[in-house]
Amino acid sequence: MNNHNQTKSTLIHHIMTLLRVRKFGALKYLMILGPGLVATAAGNDAGGIATYAVAGAQFGLKFLWLLIPLTIGLYIVQEMSARLGAVTGKGFSDLIRENFSLRTTVFMMIILFVANAGVVVSNFAGMAASFEMFGISKYISVPLISIFLWWIIVKGNYHKVEKLFILMSTILLSYIAAALFAKPYWGEVAINIVKPSFSFSPGYIGLLIAFVGTTIAPYMQMYAQSSVVEKGITMSTYKFERIDTLIGCVFSNIVTLFIIIATAYTLYPAGIKIESASDAAKALVPFAGNFAKILFGVGLLGASMLAAAVISLTTSFSVCNAFGWECGVNRNLEEAPIFYSLFTILIVMSATITLSPAISLIQLLLSLQVLNGILLPVELLFIMKLINNKTLMGKYTNHKVFNFSAWTITILVSICALLYIFMELFRIVSPLIKF
Repeated sequence: MNNHNQTKSTLIHHIMTLLRVRKFGALKYLMILGPGLVATAAGNDAGGIATYAVAGAQFGLKFLWLLIPLTIGLYIVQEMSARLGAVTGKGFSDLIRENFSLRTTVFMMIILFVANAGVVVSNFAGMAASFEMFGISKYISVPLISIFLWWIIVKGNYHKVEKLFILMSTILLSYIAAALFAKPYWGEVAINIVKPSFSFSPGYIGLLIAFVGTTIAPYMQMYAQSSVVEKGITMSTYKFERIDTLIGCVFSNIVTLFIIIATAYTLYPAGIKIESASDAAKALVPFAGNFAKILFGVGLLGASMLAAAVISLTTSFSVCNAFGWECGVNRNLEEAPIFYSLFTILIVMSATITLSPAISLIQLLLSLQVLNGILLPVELLFIMKLINNKTLMGKYTNHKVFNFSAWTITILVSICALLYIFMELFRIVSPLIKF
């Protein structure tokens, strides 16, 4: 009788287990989402959204052919960064300090801090602009956002913060809905995705360079690696992180696709020129209705908030790792005072600059983008050196085909970054030169 009851109990246990697996199978895949998704979603920040919206408004669907090669390139770069973290258990700047000179480390960190500070400012400006679209003054919204971001990071832990970041990432789906109001011709969209379209006009080339630069941004790789380390991901579970990275890259560029579609089918035919994401949201109203504007504005708010938090964290992680200081969201204020001080400085400084009427944000951000242009090729070169270091990576170095692809991407992105630097320097300097 006891054996019968035991067998019956075991059978019921197996049935219940099977039902739970089938019921929550989809959730099992959602649970692997983390560093890969958050890092790439943060790449669709205020500057990125503006770039994609301008591309659609000025050139229609002519930039869509870039999405497939950029998705592949983004995945290769992000995967290498995540693998570095999983194998070594260390952040990017930690590895720079250990494998290169102190002078190199200091140089990298100075550029990183100043350049990332500029991107954080641009995202605070994006948040302020999105609130102003709904009639809320930046003098109310910016202080409240600053307090909110500071509180969730300082008082949270990694898993809670990551869940919040993933939730913020889903707000980007609003761009898909906004694009549907534009009533696109899907056959035309599909053709432009696979059919390369190129122009030698300065406007097209300049936007193409900015397009590449904003899709593969330095902070995305640094955040992915730091988060892999803090989450405790190792090569034994790395296959799930590889899937997370792939999902993030595809998701990020699907959002890019729909941002371009939204402006290509509304503003481009009307010849309306825009300079920012908020301009795009306001300009959509006569063509796609007020709800499209709301969706675009909500997307800008979510994207800017996510990027401001991620980039501030990435910068604090990187600087602390570079000099061996305690860091991490899982540590409290007493355990990692410099980490939280850097994070606080970035938030307060960005809020102050955004609220200051005396500072020209456009000119400031253009100047700081030049520093990002310098940082990207240098960072990619270091990633390639580290990932192919057999002493560091053991059997997890790049294989030949992957390595060839990675070097090709590094060279092409570096060329684009250098061209962007020269173009921005010319734009900054030309008004000062009297002919």
